[in-house]
Amino acid sequence: MKKPLNRWVLAIVGVIVLVFAGMVYAWTVLSAPIAAMYPEWTKAQLSLTFTLVMFCFCIGGFLGGVLSKKVKPAYILILAAILFILGFFIASRATSLIVLYLGFGVLAGFGSGFAYNAVMTFVGKWFPDKQGLISGILLMGFGIGAFIIGKIYTAVTPSDGGPAWRTSFLILGIITAVIVAVSAFFIFAPPAGWVAPAPKKESAKKPVQSYEEINTITMFKRSSFWLFFIWATFLSAAGLMVVSQGTPMAMESMKITAESATAAQMGSIATIVGLISIFNGIGRIIFGALFDKIGRFWTMLLGGIVFIVAMLLVIWALKSHSSVILVIAYIASGLGYGCVTPTNSAFASKFYGMKNYPVNLPIINMNLLIASFGSTLAGAVYDSTGSYVTVIILVLGLLVVGTILSFFIRKPKNPQGLEPEVVEPEAIETEAAKAE
Repeated sequence: MKKPLNRWVLAIVGVIVLVFAGMVYAWTVLSAPIAAMYPEWTKAQLSLTFTLVMFCFCIGGFLGGVLSKKVKPAYILILAAILFILGFFIASRATSLIVLYLGFGVLAGFGSGFAYNAVMTFVGKWFPDKQGLISGILLMGFGIGAFIIGKIYTAVTPSDGGPAWRTSFLILGIITAVIVAVSAFFIFAPPAGWVAPAPKKESAKKPVQSYEEINTITMFKRSSFWLFFIWATFLSAAGLMVVSQGTPMAMESMKITAESATAAQMGSIATIVGLISIFNGIGRIIFGALFDKIGRFWTMLLGGIVFIVAMLLVIWALKSHSSVILVIAYIASGLGYGCVTPTNSAFASKFYGMKNYPVNLPIINMNLLIASFGSTLAGAVYDSTGSYVTVIILVLGLLVVGTILSFFIRKPKNPQGLEPEVVEPEAIETEAAKAE
């Protein structure tokens, strides 16, 4: 392609790819017909499929980052397409857990990781001036993919114990593979010497630049990495705990039991819980843009505060049994949780540069492997206490600790001659330096 496409066209293509790559996160919805066909497979056994997806997604993202330094993104995306079609085909033929694990958990998980890394890395290179915003837009697609495709899948796939899910899996695999493969013709690195378009209005601010360009080994030696990694782990765990328990929490708040619930009531609850996913996608765009505008510190602080307020509202809803308060709480929960993923991406590029971004970002995203145990922990706490108030208090503890840690993350003492667009608060930086 001699003349590069408008970079926003690449962004649109990237969003579409991530909508389908994010489909693997809809496992709780996709697995319902499978559980009906194979009642002997326990919830724990089916849940292991999602654990494998998370693991292979993270490893696939890392391997995709390594490959991005040696091959064109087209090859990575075609590999992802092949993994998707193979994974969904094998899963659609599954009559044993091992086959299901291999197809959906391993192959589709790797496919999602490869596609994610290729899009985030190469589309992101076209937006050096809007790293936070483009991360938020792309990750919005990844976040709402599970919600959108989950709804479509539920509408066309009955959970009556029949084989309809096999056809749905096969069709999903074909559509996803085609979309990812076609995107290989549109997603590529900027040509040498390319610079971002100048803003229409002159601004006194200097262009957004990375503080440094450092490799992964050096990144591991920075306290900023470990503090941020713990922050991301705690907030991600809190988010996954809320998402995984969203439906039963809503039922407790609205005084509805599984035995007495009507179809209308469960439909209402599904809509309310869906607000978390919708506003998680919206929150990714908002906080991604805020990272560019107000800087790393204030974005992380604001995200933590919104999330903390959301959990206080959840406790209020559980105590008052108010559906209105619950709706507000779930909207705020989605927004607060939406702060994490775009901040991961923008932080990786801002603090450690774009040269090693394809490998550094997947390393930061490894926090999901630890955070994924949040849903299991939430379930165990509920089983032992019989109340979701205790679960939310635990979530609040993670959020408070994570938010406090954000005060101690600081930019390098001697950036390599690069000035940030937004200067971190001087007093906070000074105190953080003393703390170290």
